[in-house]
Amino acid sequence: MNEKALLKKIQNQVQAKLTPMLNRYHTDSSDMEAMLKWKPLVLILGNYSSGKSTLINELLGREVQRTGQAPTDDSFTLITAPEPGAGEADVPGADLVNDERMPFTGFKTFGEQFIAHFQMKTVDAGEFKNLALIDSPGMLDSVSEKDRGYDYSSVVKEFARLADLIILMFDPHKAGTIQETYETIRNTLPEAAGEDRIVFVMSRIDECDNLADLVRSYGTLCWNLSQMTGRKDIPRIYLTYAPDMAMAQDELMVWASERQHLKELILKAPGLRISHVLQNVDKQTQELHMVAEAMWSFTQGGKKIFWRTVRNALLAGGFCFLFLDLVSRGLYGFPAHPFLTSLLSTGVVRPEQLIMPLAGFGIVAALILLWGLKFSLPGYYKRCRTKPEELVALDTAYRRNVWERVRDNVTELLAKVKTGDLFVNHAASINKVEKFSQRYIQKYYEEIR
Repeated sequence: MNEKALLKKIQNQVQAKLTPMLNRYHTDSSDMEAMLKWKPLVLILGNYSSGKSTLINELLGREVQRTGQAPTDDSFTLITAPEPGAGEADVPGADLVNDERMPFTGFKTFGEQFIAHFQMKTVDAGEFKNLALIDSPGMLDSVSEKDRGYDYSSVVKEFARLADLIILMFDPHKAGTIQETYETIRNTLPEAAGEDRIVFVMSRIDECDNLADLVRSYGTLCWNLSQMTGRKDIPRIYLTYAPDMAMAQDELMVWASERQHLKELILKAPGLRISHVLQNVDKQTQELHMVAEAMWSFTQGGKKIFWRTVRNALLAGGFCFLFLDLVSRGLYGFPAHPFLTSLLSTGVVRPEQLIMPLAGFGIVAALILLWGLKFSLPGYYKRCRTKPEELVALDTAYRRNVWERVRDNVTELLAKVKTGDLFVNHAASINKVEKFSQRYIQKYYEEIR
């Protein structure tokens, strides 16, 4: 399978078939577009001195990132191979967020403080020609946005959206007890990435005094993870150690395969890119489908009120057209020859006899239409904006999750509707989205199986 060719094919189909509808419904497609721009990404998170830089240096086969027991780096650092023909270089964050070829233009919203703590290092390493690592600042305890100068959690969330694999590292001495670690696992990552893209690692096990110390640290980490994830079942935790371990080699050999497996998993991240892209496209498709479904339901209800108002206006106006002058003659003796009487008796109607019937028809019909447009429809609009969830069926947990992501978007669309929008053909949009999902997404999933 040619991964680059398949990604290009997906990108072309998304731009041709999906992007126009995403724009029509004001659905944010920036994540999907950013993901299709650049290399596969591996995001490495963890508290300071958790072994992030050591792991990166081992993958590169040389020391690129500083290591140490104390915090050694306060920046988000991209590490990848240089472009063909280019040498190794350090690229500042200002260049990265202004390069339209890269997926980081949206990061400008995090401000100058973040940009000053964002950089890229290009390193001559063959495995990284189609792969980039993101080394992150170590998570700290009780750190607020003001202390860092930028919204750390939001930055991590955006990187997590882009990442094809997320490595979350712990060390035995602070096994999941850091405040930012709790915030990341509990709130940030679940909103940005699926659990299948997150790998948990307890590193530096060589620093444990003995096996009992390691077991205690592992148990503490499992307990803390269960509290942070809210789950009773614990995900797999890789146990790794530094190449220059302090313990004797034979005591660590049992975990040597895990360390090697973790390295292989990271280097195979490019193979996860297509699956990640398809998951994102499928997610956007389902969100778009629900938005279109909500708007279709809204227009159906609005059109019922509109046509009912028109029908009532025509019926009431028609009644006035036929009988208003008869009622007027009975009450006031005017006109002498009502329109309907002349029509039935002689079959001849003079033009002046139509003045009162037409006036009655026009006035009554206009008043009823005005009532509908000024009161009935606005009242319906208000009800829909107040409870937009009633526009769609939320009969499964999956649909409820999708709705939570699109609710604000639907509310914004409802806030802008006008009477003419009731006649927009949302059913055609729903059919197009379903066709795209069935024809293209399923086809691409079959190609990567």
